[in-house]
Amino acid sequence: MFKLPTSLRTRGALPLPVLKRSVTTSCLRSLPRNGKKTFRSSSSPASSVFGGRSWLDNNNDNNSLRGCSVTVRAAASTDAPSSEGKSGETYEYQAEVNRLMDLIVNSLYSNKDVFLRELISNASDALDKVRFLSIKDPSALGSTDELKIEVKCDPDANTIVIQDSGIGMSKSELLESLGTIARSGTAKFMEAIKQSQDASAGDASLIGQFGVGFYSSFLVADKVRVQTKSKDDDTQWVWESAIGSVSYTVSEDAAEEKFERGTKITLFLKDDCKEYNDHMKIRDLIRQYSEFIGFPIQLWTTKSVTKQVVDDEATEKKKKELEEKGESTEDLEPVMKTDYETVWDWTLQNENKPLWLQSPREVEKEEYNGFFKTTFKEFMDPLAYNHFNVEGTYEFSGIVYIPGMAPFDMQEMQDARNIRLYVNKVFISDKFDESFMPRYLSFVKGVIDSKDLPLNVSREILQQSRVSRIMKKQLVKRTLDTLKEVKGREDKKEYNTFWEAFGKNIKLGVIEDQDNRENLSNLLLFMSSKSGDELTSLEDYVGRMKENQKAIYYIAAESKDIAESSPFVEDLLKRDMEILYLIEPIDEVCIANLAKYKDNDLIDVSKEDLVLDEESEEDKKSSEEVASDFKKVTDWMKEVLGEKVEKVVVSKRMTDSPCILVTSKGGWSANMEKLMKAQAMGDTRAMEYMRGKRILELNPKHEIILSLKAACDGSSTSKPSDSNASTMVSLMYETALLTSGFALENPKGFSERVFEMIRVATESTGTASADKESSTVTAEVVEDSEEGSDPWK
Repeated sequence: MFKLPTSLRTRGALPLPVLKRSVTTSCLRSLPRNGKKTFRSSSSPASSVFGGRSWLDNNNDNNSLRGCSVTVRAAASTDAPSSEGKSGETYEYQAEVNRLMDLIVNSLYSNKDVFLRELISNASDALDKVRFLSIKDPSALGSTDELKIEVKCDPDANTIVIQDSGIGMSKSELLESLGTIARSGTAKFMEAIKQSQDASAGDASLIGQFGVGFYSSFLVADKVRVQTKSKDDDTQWVWESAIGSVSYTVSEDAAEEKFERGTKITLFLKDDCKEYNDHMKIRDLIRQYSEFIGFPIQLWTTKSVTKQVVDDEATEKKKKELEEKGESTEDLEPVMKTDYETVWDWTLQNENKPLWLQSPREVEKEEYNGFFKTTFKEFMDPLAYNHFNVEGTYEFSGIVYIPGMAPFDMQEMQDARNIRLYVNKVFISDKFDESFMPRYLSFVKGVIDSKDLPLNVSREILQQSRVSRIMKKQLVKRTLDTLKEVKGREDKKEYNTFWEAFGKNIKLGVIEDQDNRENLSNLLLFMSSKSGDELTSLEDYVGRMKENQKAIYYIAAESKDIAESSPFVEDLLKRDMEILYLIEPIDEVCIANLAKYKDNDLIDVSKEDLVLDEESEEDKKSSEEVASDFKKVTDWMKEVLGEKVEKVVVSKRMTDSPCILVTSKGGWSANMEKLMKAQAMGDTRAMEYMRGKRILELNPKHEIILSLKAACDGSSTSKPSDSNASTMVSLMYETALLTSGFALENPKGFSERVFEMIRVATESTGTASADKESSTVTAEVVEDSEEGSDPWK
């Protein structure tokens, strides 16, 4: 609404923030040469300083403005009195028609192809109007009861003709509809229906609402001719206008072709739009945008027809055979063959029916599969589908499909246009995937049709509103219900096929979609210690849990073999407890966001403070005694390792390994740390902050740890006296890094320590061999004496 702020109400100045320079100049020239005049600009939508009358009555003096003083005031409305107690004058908005047409043609639409969609939609509305009127008054159809749309291209004349047998227009309707920009005849017709409140008359599924669709003709045409005939008018009229023109002509149609009712639009194409006079191009546009229009669309195009022709070669062969037999060939009938001939004829282009508007009980499975293949150019049947009709405050219908296989290029799935949006069976766009489906369901294909969508005038932009949010919620719900149904089928191979193709998408949904996280968790599948080569669900895992088990245990690793041989799972496997193996990069993030499944916590066995059983008071006391007993060892090892570990503790989990390296509960695991390091755009500062603190856990029953304890207990300084003990601790730590899934911090140092250990072992072996050789006693052979053979005598 045009309203000036109080700060701009100044005398002797002319602040016009919304007026063009040309308009301001022309207005100033209409002011008197001398004197002072006050005028007011109203904020009413129907009034403005733009024209109608000149600003001053009876003023034709266009001399200079010298000595003229002007005051501008902005009032809330014309009814509100000014501060001087005088009423302001009211003016109507005006516009530069050529500029407005330029905006409509070049700014509203970004795709020239939509001109045919708009004109066919208008034709469909005209047919729907006459059909609607004929329900109460059958005479409205007259002798032309066939309701159809015909489209014909003429490459020689460089024209396109769109003709319908709809309601047509009288001269006054022609002036109102095409002579007034943004005046929608359809909207006016619908308003009349609402005012009549006659619901028994039928349903008029009309498309138009903005009143500018007709002008999309000028996207491809530099001249447009409209011939029309209304049943209520005996005269056939013709309307003509050209692009860039601010006027149009209306006259009686002198053409020889007359029709009882309807409208014929002829587009004279621009030189750079000649591709639209190709009937194959027009055929593709009709099938893309108007395939499901409720009235037949006929296109003048080529088609192949069969005909019987004489097969000269076969006839001659038959004649020779008769001559060889000595039979007469006078009565020989020529051999015929089937040939194909290309002819021009009217061909129906919209044979398919909008399945989503039918009752699901009336549609067979083969029809759903066929529709999926033809609409989305697929060669395999869908894995599942869901046909729904939502009624209530907002009404819409649709079908969602679960494809049978993933695209060969996963990037293609991310950039796919899988949701086709229709309004009253007219295709609008397939660019609204994100408006109706979250990213993780980008593989779902489907159609949706609604009258309540808040589209912009060009129908190319979907405005965010409560309607689109409700539709998105419904589509997600229907999709998840369909996936749940597939998972519950007896044939598990079908869901396994889906999971192999789109399992990562479901895991991404657990991460991103908090509202549907619980439903998505029921769809998850993982490898486990008890699933063998198959996958298992969280629900099945819970069904196999031990009696006193209250958590779901998992470990993240690069492969199943690595997970099975990890020291973290040794104790659980001995207890016959099941562990989930998270072997895909997204798995750990997915489970971390899920955190809990049906009151069961999800616990990473590679983190600190893992408790498998509830500890009794005796167990706690025993643990404290063991920790106290090994305090010298843990303190000394912490001193040797320094900042490499947060602390060294005695492990409560029984393992076969001498030690393991766990991480703090709030930080990344070893597997996650590897994944984050591999990110090309990773933030090193975030890595330092999020990396888990490392804790070295010792197995108090392992012989290596017991030997270290003995060395510490036997020393007066609580430290082993052997100089190689510190090297042994460092080697144990680095070995624990490897077995626990971490990367070595200093591979060279590790290798040097290993080689040194080998050298020492080799030297020890060599020394032992030498000692053994030097201590060998050569046996002395005692010969028999003459006195006898008994040596003890």
